[in-house]
Amino acid sequence: MANSVIAVMAVFFLGMGVYGLVAPAALIRPFRMVADSAEARSEVRAVYGGFGVAVAGALVAALADAGGIRRGVLVTVALALLGMALGRLVARAVERSSGFYPCWFYFWVELAGGGALLAVG
Repeated sequence: MANSVIAVMAVFFLGMGVYGLVAPAALIRPFRMVADSAEARSEVRAVYGGFGVAVAGALVAALADAGGIRRGVLVTVALALLGMALGRLVARAVERSSGFYPCWFYFWVELAGGGALLAVG
């Protein structure tokens, strides 16, 4: 069960990362953001793309428990996800929501993913 949770999260981050590297403007479009310059696309590629691929790699290493890093990786990734969910709560407190998708949808994805990783870590 634990390995399945980790594998699903690794695939999620890998998918986000590859999508961010290949199609940065499309990745942020649901948030009504526009990547209309090379610098903006570079930022999306770095933060969503590179970070996503790196986290996927860390989760794969956690699956193998390479060097005994499993628990540390799982807690770190879980805290990153929960921090993102917290940021969405703060945003909701200071701004009106435009509906369930994308912000609340990703809030629940981040909360569930972070909780699941903590549970198996």
